[in-house]
Amino acid sequence: MTALARRILVKVGGAQLEQPGPRADLCRSVARAREAGYEIVLVHGGGNQIRDLVRKLGLPESYHNGLRVTDAATADVVLMVLAGLVNKELVHALESSGVRACGLSGADGATFLATKRRETELDLGYVGEVGRTNVRLVDLLLRDGFLPVIATAAPLQSGEDAPDDRFYNVNADVAAGPLARAVRAETLLFLTDVLGVLDASKNRIETLTPEQCADLRVRGVIHGGMIPKVDAALAALASNPGCSIKIAPAGGADAVLRALSPEVGTRFTEFR
Repeated sequence: MTALARRILVKVGGAQLEQPGPRADLCRSVARAREAGYEIVLVHGGGNQIRDLVRKLGLPESYHNGLRVTDAATADVVLMVLAGLVNKELVHALESSGVRACGLSGADGATFLATKRRETELDLGYVGEVGRTNVRLVDLLLRDGFLPVIATAAPLQSGEDAPDDRFYNVNADVAAGPLARAVRAETLLFLTDVLGVLDASKNRIETLTPEQCADLRVRGVIHGGMIPKVDAALAALASNPGCSIKIAPAGGADAVLRALSPEVGTRFTEFR
């Protein structure tokens, strides 16, 4: 068995990490996948937890196309919540499940640096995308039996014409594809709180091509919060040839292994 041939990047959202029960189930599912011989890299968000602290602090909130407009004060909150609270709670839960884990942000080992995300309609502030990557630290951790847990906050890479005095907020769904490519993952799993992409009759769709996604979106079948998830999966598909990419349910103590089955979730493919 070669490690790279069985390497999975698992992206989880803040909704899966808010409560101890679902978080523990996720960690048990990761432990079981590792016992089955898979290497796992975890990438996580924390939107709900960021929202809670932003509101407690009385900071303004604004969103554009599903992305949080992030001013300097909110950028500090993002770093504290993602690389602090959420990351360390997840690392501790993994350790409690018998998984040796190490929490990282983009800055650690320069695992990834950010480029400023630019929208024509609005300046999003300290919102970024994955720029340069360096996965040496991730590889070292994996070789020594640790599971890297990556929070998607990162400093700006040099040469960017943008403020560089704060960490940038990188949406975890958006970051998953570039990071999967950087760590040379064979599989990318977007674990979430739904069964997968559903058709107009609310049945799970087993496979989807970009053309089918576009049709479902025009017809309003793919809508709301599923739009950014599908967009992230399609972007990952375009930039990761040969990588198996799925949206699958996060629930249960076997979620990771179950997500590898054709009977679970929605897989994205270039071909019908």
